[in-house]
Amino acid sequence: MDNKDAKPATIAAQALGWIDESTRAVSPGLHVSSTYVRDVDNGYRSGRIYARADNPAFDQPEAVLAALEQGAAAMVFASGVAAATACFLALKPGDHVVAPKVMYWSLRHWLMTFARDWGLDVELVDMSDNDALRRAMRPSKTRLVWAETPSNPLWDITDIAAAAAIAHEAGALLAVDSTVATPVFTQPIALGADIVMHSATKYLNGHSDLIAGALVARVDDEYWQRIKSVRVQIGAILGSFESWLLLRGMRTLYPRVKTASAGAQRIAEHFAGHPRIAQVLYPGLPDFPGHVIAARQMKGGFGGMLSIRVKGGEQAAIGTAANVRVWKRATSLGGVESLIEHRASVEGANSPCPPDLLRLSVGIEDVVDLMGDLEQALKT
Repeated sequence: MDNKDAKPATIAAQALGWIDESTRAVSPGLHVSSTYVRDVDNGYRSGRIYARADNPAFDQPEAVLAALEQGAAAMVFASGVAAATACFLALKPGDHVVAPKVMYWSLRHWLMTFARDWGLDVELVDMSDNDALRRAMRPSKTRLVWAETPSNPLWDITDIAAAAAIAHEAGALLAVDSTVATPVFTQPIALGADIVMHSATKYLNGHSDLIAGALVARVDDEYWQRIKSVRVQIGAILGSFESWLLLRGMRTLYPRVKTASAGAQRIAEHFAGHPRIAQVLYPGLPDFPGHVIAARQMKGGFGGMLSIRVKGGEQAAIGTAANVRVWKRATSLGGVESLIEHRASVEGANSPCPPDLLRLSVGIEDVVDLMGDLEQALKT
């Protein structure tokens, strides 16, 4: 089958079908050289000069991700934060940017501190409210709208198509953190986004053994080239072995994410209305505020992330997390193992996260084991 006609799950599993032409190996070799030989005529016919910009280890994972996201180009980074901040560092001091009030905490903290000190005019809005986003736009001044959907840790949904229209009308670009949705369920570029960001540490890799980030562009334009320059000049690059691990992880992306999403749906439905839980937050529940939009732009599932708000407040939530046996008490998400975390403790002062909230990252274990473990922890 031609890769142009292959389904996304096939593209991921076969990593575009590339093989090592010199050895005919199915799994790519590990390229660790930091520099490349110049030709006798002083040129570089190989197209490679120095690994900070030209590492062949980037080629295959970037090509696979661009294909899955239906983008023109992709870049891998040393972390999700490195990828996200590169989008803002490619702007200029004084530019106005809009971001969600509730979002990935590390990026939110960076925007409210470093980015503002550097000179960006950062405004936080409720991105699930199109009217609020529209009011925040400043034509010819707003350069970038940053969306995260579903957003961590309340899983609010942004209407990507509507946000893209609002941003473009004001002359701004739309970037979407699609870490939780993954390419399995959503392709933001097809809905109008200009940039897609992934914390590749999470679902793209999926094995809790790698820190990485990635960006995908709708078009390879001047802004994309500025982002590429930021990556090279700041040195926010992924190592060769880490690039190899990322590609290895993406080959199982579809079965992992679909299994986690199915498990999260069952867990959310099981604990909705539970006597010891005040609220279950999951886009796959019909009464979730963003469910209708999520169902429209997330095809085939609603992701492996949910949160529960425990009756009894902060101490009850912390006590529940302390008594799990199958779930692991750890930060991060998107791995094959299920994680539980009292998120407000991690985010600290000024966090918008409710103190009674536990964030759950559903892995690929038997969902009956996961539900039983959470039941006994809530009772304890």
